[in-house]
Amino acid sequence: MHKIILDCERMKYPHTGLYHFCLQLGRSLLKEAVEEAISFFMPRKCGPVFGTHAQYIYQHAVHKWILPATAKYNVWHATHQGSQYFPANRKIPVVLTVHDLNFLKGNFKSAAKRKTCLQALQHKIDRADHITTISQFVLDDLHAHIRLNNKPATVIYNGCNINAAILPAAPLVQPGGLFLFTIGTIAVKKNFHVLPALLVNNDKHLVIAGIVQDEAYKKEIIAAAQKAGVLSRVHFTGPVTEAEKYWYYQHCEAVVFPSLAEGFGLPVIEAMAFGKPVFLSTQTSLPEIGGEDAFYFNDFDPENMREVLQRGMTVYSTDTGLVERLKARAYSFNWQNTARKYIEIYRGLY
Repeated sequence: MHKIILDCERMKYPHTGLYHFCLQLGRSLLKEAVEEAISFFMPRKCGPVFGTHAQYIYQHAVHKWILPATAKYNVWHATHQGSQYFPANRKIPVVLTVHDLNFLKGNFKSAAKRKTCLQALQHKIDRADHITTISQFVLDDLHAHIRLNNKPATVIYNGCNINAAILPAAPLVQPGGLFLFTIGTIAVKKNFHVLPALLVNNDKHLVIAGIVQDEAYKKEIIAAAQKAGVLSRVHFTGPVTEAEKYWYYQHCEAVVFPSLAEGFGLPVIEAMAFGKPVFLSTQTSLPEIGGEDAFYFNDFDPENMREVLQRGMTVYSTDTGLVERLKARAYSFNWQNTARKYIEIYRGLY
């Protein structure tokens, strides 16, 4: 039986898309792999999240310099381009999944830092035997900024994370009326500070769920809400459980996601799975994932954004087939299919 090791070191960041990418892919690989044994290289603090019968190699700081013996493995899958863990043994094929080149977007990093990040990514690309990306946008970005040197590169979309077995659970933070919902790390690239303007001249609330990565940026969101005169209707929840997240999706009026830098955008298809309208920026991968039934902010002028929201909600209330189209699009992104495509790549390397 061929042995695959899945590098899940990014699971050290709970309540993030990267955590759930590793979790969902790992679970699906265990179900779909027939000729392969899957092992997981991951932080000990995560515990046996793939079951007590799964094979684990627990990550240690020393592994950045000396990895555990890897000669018995047929493929090493680095599930994120930021990982510092690559087998020194060049005979072991490496699959590298690139989620984004967000460090090139906006003014988030200096020119010197961008150059350093590109060099680091180029080094990892050079070591890999097969590159995968989570959207066509990311693959196009790679071709524009990185030398792939004719290495095989494949787009494999994420699946939809919604689990029908999890029942929505009422969270502690519940707005007292109609509300818009967004979720993600509180960081500049998410562009959440443009959202309070959507509450002007109405009684809606805004719920922002997610860990605070940048306290200064949270203050910027609060300042924008104060300027718009709507601070009392803007609610920060912090990280939420899956059941609480489902409650917000189930009860919100719409999901608003104006991000400036996304390799995929899991909240988009999660919201669609609940049949909810999604209002997105036109930046990076979001039009590719949202498709023609999402609504888009072409700019972030407050008046224009409110007009897009109002027009979109009118379409949502009158287009009788829209809810089912949204759900169908969400579930066209399937972790089972994702796992099968990765297995095909593994098998092409041994």
